[in-house]
Amino acid sequence: MSFEHIFLFFLLLIPFGAFSFLLLTNKEAIERVFSQDVLNRIKINDNHLTARARKVLFLIAIFFMIVAMAHPYIENSKTKIKLSGLDVLIALDISNSMRSKDRYPNRFEFAKLKLQNLLDKMVNDNVMLITFNNSVYMVSPFTMDKESLKKEVKGIKDSYLSGGSNFKLLAKSAKNILKNKKPKFLVVFSDGGEKEDLKGFEKILKDNNIILYAILIGTNNGAVILDEHNNVVIKNDLAVRTTVNNELGKIAKATGGDFIVANYNNLDINKLIRKNKPKYNNVTTDKEIEVSDRVELFYYPLIVAFLFLLASMISLPTSKSGRGVKSE
Repeated sequence: MSFEHIFLFFLLLIPFGAFSFLLLTNKEAIERVFSQDVLNRIKINDNHLTARARKVLFLIAIFFMIVAMAHPYIENSKTKIKLSGLDVLIALDISNSMRSKDRYPNRFEFAKLKLQNLLDKMVNDNVMLITFNNSVYMVSPFTMDKESLKKEVKGIKDSYLSGGSNFKLLAKSAKNILKNKKPKFLVVFSDGGEKEDLKGFEKILKDNNIILYAILIGTNNGAVILDEHNNVVIKNDLAVRTTVNNELGKIAKATGGDFIVANYNNLDINKLIRKNKPKYNNVTTDKEIEVSDRVELFYYPLIVAFLFLLASMISLPTSKSGRGVKSE
């Protein structure tokens, strides 16, 4: 048997020992007034646990709680599992233009659905998720747990939408995140921003051999931009409109990647993967993870602790004799 937190076990024994000493040596108020001989003469035999016995049971319960906190377990064996997949950085646009409603219910919620659909197809891939507008935010580090990632995606609220799309900052962040990865993949869910937003984006990607895949959200007809209160954004007395920027798709092609304009079925994501995944079958990054086969034991001391704690709180008969006053 081993303990996962053995240091914690020994550390807690110190205050436990001090507490036990104080609890067991502390006399009841009546014991401070009368001697033990007098107490023995006047004591009524109530056939219940003594105060000292209750204290001992309580201390035993605490001790087993400490054992449980140390997390005991039995390790049977360790198995190495080989995983083959790609390291992929996914970026979700959270700029103001993602509130536009040319995709139902709006671009942002539609992008989240498409992102979750993509994650379902990336079973063996190692994925990191970030969001970006004028800044870049990490949602999840690299992980192969797609179900947890999908929950993280659902938790990104439209109240986070603000500002514009700083693609240059996104490229710099991707450069730092993917610097030790090979090959380097960046998947962007965005409406493409404005032409000015994309300045310098392509150069940074090419200089660092980052392959871009773009899932464009929006339509060529476009829609008005809404603020955080769902009011139309007005500029120079005109409603500000935004359309999908296909320039982002051209940049993806230029880096060796690809793009799609997302639609309401899942065929778009499937087509993108089916078309491009075979190109990287021979360059997948092989990883090994070590999985421990072990039996968890912490709940056993917890059960024992509960029983002793329960025993210290209830009255149990200590003998079958009736009540009576001790006499000589």
